[in-house]
Amino acid sequence: MPTDLTIILGIFAALFVLLVWGRIRYDLVAFGALILASLLGLVQKEDVFSGFGHAAVAIIALVLIISRGLVGSGAVEKLAMRLLDADRPLPMHIAVMAVVGAGLSAVINNVAALAILMPLDVDTAAKAKRAVSKTLMPLSFATILGGMVTLIGTPPNIVISEYRQDALGEPFAMFDFTPVGLIVAVAGIAFVSLFGWRLLPNREGARDQDAAFKKGRYIAELRVGDKLVDEGKRVGDLYPLADEHDVHILGLVRRGKRLSGFSMRQEIRASDFLVVEGDPKSIETFMGQSGFDFAGSEKHAGTVTAGGLTLMEAIVPEGSRIDGRTARSLRLLYQLSVTLLGVSRSGQRFTDRVRLLTIKPGDVLLLLGSPERVSQAATWLGVLPLGGRETKVVQRSKAGLSIGIFLVAIAGAVLGWTSLPVSLAAAVIAFVAAGLVSGREVYDSVEWKVIVLLASLIPLAEAFENLGGAELIATQILSATQGYPTWVSLLALMAVTMTLSDFLNNVATTLVAAPIALGLATATATNPDTWLMTVAIAASCAFLTPIGHKNNTIILGPGGYRFGDYWRIGLPLEVLVLAVGLPAILIVWPL
Repeated sequence: MPTDLTIILGIFAALFVLLVWGRIRYDLVAFGALILASLLGLVQKEDVFSGFGHAAVAIIALVLIISRGLVGSGAVEKLAMRLLDADRPLPMHIAVMAVVGAGLSAVINNVAALAILMPLDVDTAAKAKRAVSKTLMPLSFATILGGMVTLIGTPPNIVISEYRQDALGEPFAMFDFTPVGLIVAVAGIAFVSLFGWRLLPNREGARDQDAAFKKGRYIAELRVGDKLVDEGKRVGDLYPLADEHDVHILGLVRRGKRLSGFSMRQEIRASDFLVVEGDPKSIETFMGQSGFDFAGSEKHAGTVTAGGLTLMEAIVPEGSRIDGRTARSLRLLYQLSVTLLGVSRSGQRFTDRVRLLTIKPGDVLLLLGSPERVSQAATWLGVLPLGGRETKVVQRSKAGLSIGIFLVAIAGAVLGWTSLPVSLAAAVIAFVAAGLVSGREVYDSVEWKVIVLLASLIPLAEAFENLGGAELIATQILSATQGYPTWVSLLALMAVTMTLSDFLNNVATTLVAAPIALGLATATATNPDTWLMTVAIAASCAFLTPIGHKNNTIILGPGGYRFGDYWRIGLPLEVLVLAVGLPAILIVWPL
């Protein structure tokens, strides 16, 4: 009869195969493995759902919510936009983007950091007329490297910290990861900036067949804000900023009438409306950075406080309520608190006011309001929302507030005022109270598949350790490195963990490798922190494949990469991490 140890090893082997195969959702695979282990008596019934109450699960969820709030306030966007310059030499551009990406990843989720910077990098590549494949992979790798620098930068650090709490009685502190993580991140960024990009092919990113439709351009009207009136600007003064964001200024509306021409020399006055053309995100960014507002903003004031606005794109079918009518005749703003901000009509330009334009079948509307309101308006108007075509309106006026709340939360945890989960939870409550995230966004921000994966793997990893699986693998590593210095065993653990992370989720890799690391520390009577820190660094280094880390998957299409492209730069980078990371660990966390 097979022993419990044999069965748990078999479950983990099957789990790894299914995760690498990738045809079944990884959260379902992990949850299925947990239930199977429980049915076989390997996980006690009272422990099956213990992972959902684990501090590591709560911290990861809270960090994702806070990341949403920081992004939604425009704090990250302001930093990124100021540092971009299409005229920079390529190595300098990569270095700047890598440093910014790594810095952001140290304090917010690294997937969020990449999501913010990737469109900016693609736009810069287009303006500089160079292949985006040269820059996207270095950016992705930099955001992964930056996550190593702090406790909240990447899930492996959070998991290792909480594992140390369970095993040794005290977690790693916020900046315990910084000395080693910073050394590895600096070395990695230097490599991708100076040499790594030269190993990548010149290849354009994949283009969607419906790209022209998906990047529909809208005619929209933006209301003049008080700041612009005080500055005494002319319309022509806005052209450089408009060009930067790919927005065309078409003219000015004054006293309800469109002025002739483009009004370049007209001084902007209170109650004027600027007529622009662009895609939704470009219009939203231009509006926020230039000091304009949107029509009916006073009507949306309560909505902003409640958690923000969104831009929805919806196509008008024949026979809909708005077909042949105008937004004003339907009293859209006053009845539903939704603004018709812009209209796209097959690339045609029109001179009518947006709210006075007679809508035709085939027009695409740009509706602005709270997510709930625009959904109701789409149903009431009889228009069809375009899937995945919503743009959140950034609350740039709250950037300083969001940063302040976040810094207080971090200070509270670092100075020992309270625990990290409680400190982050208080920050989330403050974000909701300040309208930086809505109640709906609190739940939308959390990547529930990762939460279920982690919560399922925690009891499995504990069973794996209790049944002797970790001890068995630790013994095998010691046997293979017998007669060599202890640091050779440490190097072997680092290499094995790094290899697993290239093919598995880094959370799964960490949960499996952590007990092995503690077993090796016990067997060699050395500092357990040395081994745990080795796992934390190695589990974050997934550079060989597009499946090891979500950021690598995200850039696959936009960068036009192939599976083998990751090896070109990833393999020497992983060797560099081994060469730099191991000595750094031994110096900062001696055996």
